Amino acid sequence: MSYVEIMTKITSTLTFLLTIAYLLYKNYTIDWKLTLIFFAAMFVFDLTTTAINNYIDTKNNHQTLQFNRKTALVIIYILFVVSAGLGLYLAYLTDIVILIVGAICFFAGVFYTYGPVPISRQPLGEVMSGMFYGLLIPFILMYINMPKGTFLTLNYNWDMISFDIMLKPFATLLLFSIIPFSVTANIMLANNICDLDKDIAVKRHTLPYYIGVKRSLYLFAGLYYITYAAVIAMVILKILSPISLIFFLTIFLVQKNINALFKKQEKATTFLSAIKNFIIIMVVNSVLIFISAII
Repeated sequence: MSYVEIMTKITSTLTFLLTIAYLLYKNYTIDWKLTLIFFAAMFVFDLTTTAINNYIDTKNNHQTLQFNRKTALVIIYILFVVSAGLGLYLAYLTDIVILIVGAICFFAGVFYTYGPVPISRQPLGEVMSGMFYGLLIPFILMYINMPKGTFLTLNYNWDMISFDIMLKPFATLLLFSIIPFSVTANIMLANNICDLDKDIAVKRHTLPYYIGVKRSLYLFAGLYYITYAAVIAMVILKILSPISLIFFLTIFLVQKNINALFKKQEKATTFLSAIKNFIIIMVVNSVLIFISAII
């Protein structure tokens, strides 16, 4: 369905698979019940945010949907209730940390397009998409599958709340998240570069509006290069196996796609360079980590 753009859910799905590969490589016992509940909640909520985005955008731009707006709204409500129900069930099976993080994700997803000052109309889209897809999906997956207290401990009662963060695991998470964060943010960045003139016309001031197309393109390239630096760092720190260095063979394909966007910023053609690079980087890293787990 074009309303929920189910084929575009590679961002969440591939980040999910990358993290599963890492958990297997590190020999953690995966709780498949919790993991599959999380995947279902994540996937359905991804559909929900896309539906909200399309509903609001088509309404503001006086465009039509493939069905009437009442039906479109009902679909949003159903998807939201299902994803919220799954999220609450996951929180019930785990703890308050998942409830808090899940609530933050729901809040950001809804207000990305909805509200008086939507996130999509600000220079925050790249950071927000990168953080929620690239950082919080790995965090939740690792949190529910690693021993309790690996990342943090949260104790509370009527008299006191205590919160402790384990720095080394969190530093590892942040380093690991650089890959999905960067490639996800670049999809949003490429989209905003290609849509700059159209966005300005409807008073949508995204990041390229503030820093310009030239700097946006350099940022686009730089985010890809950072993924290679992150892999080197993780291999040196023994977070990943040396097998992951095979990833560097992809730099020629990635650079070719970077060059395509530098030459022409067109939604119908060169925007796909960001999608291609996302798939290349995420699939190759996931496969290499899976192979490391098997070996």
